[in-house]
Amino acid sequence: MATRILMVCLGNICRSPLAEGILQSKVNPEKIMVDSAGTGSYHLGNKPDERSIAVSRKYGIDISHQRCRQFSPKDFDNFDVIYTMDRSNYRNVISLARNEDQAQKVKMLLEEVESEIREVPDPYYGPGDGFEKVFHLIDKACSEIARKLENQP
Repeated sequence: MATRILMVCLGNICRSPLAEGILQSKVNPEKIMVDSAGTGSYHLGNKPDERSIAVSRKYGIDISHQRCRQFSPKDFDNFDVIYTMDRSNYRNVISLARNEDQAQKVKMLLEEVESEIREVPDPYYGPGDGFEKVFHLIDKACSEIARKLENQP
């Protein structure tokens, strides 16, 4: 059975689609299933932000097929690990956990790497290079996740 990983941010148009695409590009899809969602319902059914699509394409990853969806309590049943991009989304996801086992599935993405930065900043309203910086933060964490997944039995 495949390991199932969910990436979560606020709107599911900037950070979590990048995280989904980046991790998918680093793992065997027969062994690891990756999806993404947002805690908010602002962009349901939309494709990722054009700037996320552009920066991922720059590095050979196509996320243009993804569509935004909202995190659901059912995701606790459908995923083994749930990575959130920041503390706010971490709290929002944890608040929906029905028990400690579900809460234990939730981690912040940047916990996977040594970094002074603990949260993936939301690039939506930020400076022009924000998407590039976010891509590299996520890429570093996803490389570590992929490495750990390769070494598990």
